[in-house]
Amino acid sequence: MHESRDANQPQRAFLIGLQLPNRQSDGWAADESMDELERLVDTAGGVVVGRERQPRNKPDVATYVGSGKAQEIEESRRNLEFDLAIFDGELTPTQQRNLEEIIDCQVLDRTAVILDIFAQRARTREARVQVELAMLNYRLPRLSGKGIELSRQGGGIGTRFGGGETKLEMDRRRIRERIAALKVELEEIRIHRARLRSERASGSAPVVALTGYTNAGKSTLHRVLAGSDVLAEDRLFATLDATTRRVEPAEGEPYLLVDTVGFIHHLPHHLVAAFRSTLEEVNEADLLLHVVDASHPMRAEQMQTVVDVLTELGAGARPTLVVYNKMDQVEPGDLEHLLLHTPNSVAVAAALGQNLDALQQAIHAALQDRRETMEVMIPYTKASWLAWVHERGRILKEEHQETGTLIKVELERGLAGRLKAGLER
Repeated sequence: MHESRDANQPQRAFLIGLQLPNRQSDGWAADESMDELERLVDTAGGVVVGRERQPRNKPDVATYVGSGKAQEIEESRRNLEFDLAIFDGELTPTQQRNLEEIIDCQVLDRTAVILDIFAQRARTREARVQVELAMLNYRLPRLSGKGIELSRQGGGIGTRFGGGETKLEMDRRRIRERIAALKVELEEIRIHRARLRSERASGSAPVVALTGYTNAGKSTLHRVLAGSDVLAEDRLFATLDATTRRVEPAEGEPYLLVDTVGFIHHLPHHLVAAFRSTLEEVNEADLLLHVVDASHPMRAEQMQTVVDVLTELGAGARPTLVVYNKMDQVEPGDLEHLLLHTPNSVAVAAALGQNLDALQQAIHAALQDRRETMEVMIPYTKASWLAWVHERGRILKEEHQETGTLIKVELERGLAGRLKAGLER
C-alpha cells in the first residue's frame, strides 16, 4: 500500500487478463474468469478499481501482456493510484520481475491471491502447515539474489503467511530446509489421517464427503445436516479444514459427514499438492455429495472443474450424488430440466432448510448398495457378537431361542463378512 494512504484502507487493485484464441476451450471466457478474480480480490480484502482485458494470440514470454501494454498499465496506475496489479493467470518469475520494473507497484497473479486467501483462512495447525508449504513452493523460484522482500508495500495481499509470519526474508537454502521440514510434518499428518479413516472404517457408520466448487454451499449444508459450527458465509474458501460430524437422520442409518475445501477454476497445483492429505478424505468416502450452486451462470463449467480435480485425486469413480443447492433461486422448469438430465441428483435450498428430507432419503438409498441384510443365529457362547452387531448394524428382527439369539440385521458388507467369519470359528 502506498505510504500516503491510510494503512487501514483496503488495497486498491487493477486486474489484467488476456483474451486468448483458445481461452474458451474449457468453457471459461476471459470476462467470466475476470469476474471470479474480482471476487477473489474482494475475499482477500482488496477493492478492484479497474480492469482490462487484452486480446493476444499467446502470453508474451517476457511481460505476459507485452512491454507496450505494461507501460499503459503504469500510466493507469498514476491515474487510478492502485497498489496492486493483478494478472488473471500464473506469471512466471521472469514475467513478474519484468513487470515490476515497469509498473511501480506490487505485481501479483491469480495464484498469489488464492494463496493469500488460504493464508488468512487457515485456522488449524494442519491447514497452516499446508498453506505455508504451498506458499514456499510458489515463492522459491521467485527469489532474486540472496533473498526476497515479499512486499514492496510492507503488508497486505500477497504478503500474508500461513505459518504466522508477516515478513519473510530467507535465502534459498533456508527455504528448502523449511520445505523439507514441512513435508515431514505433513507426512505425519497424512499417517494420522489414514489411521483415523481406518478407525472410522472399522465402525458401522458410512462416510459421506461434501465436495464442490467454492461457495456452492457445502459448509451451509454441513451445518443444517449435522448441526455443526462450520463457518458458512458468502465468501470464497470460507473453510479449509476437513470437519467431520455424525449425522443421525430421522429415517435411515447414521453416517459421518465430512466437509472439505472447495475447488476453483485453475486451482494452483501447489495447493492441490499441499492439501492432498485433506483432500484424500474424498478417496475414502462411501459417498460423495457434489454440491452445485444451481443458480450460477457458470454452473456447468464449475461442475466440470470439480470433476477434473476429483479425477486428479483418484476419486473420479467414487459413488456420487449431485446436490443442486439454492433451488429457491432457479425457475421450477429449469430445475426440473436439471434433475431430469443429471443422474443421481436432488435439489435443496440449504440456507432455507428446503427439501432436506428428500436429500436424506437419497443419501440413504445411495448407501444401501454398500450394505447387506443377513439372518444369523448367535450362540449364547458367543454373546459378545450380539453386542457387536447392535453397535454396528441396524437390527430388523431379534428372537431369543434355546441355543442362542436369532437376529436379522443390516450391515455394511465388509462387517457382514467379519460377522460370518467370527461365528464360523
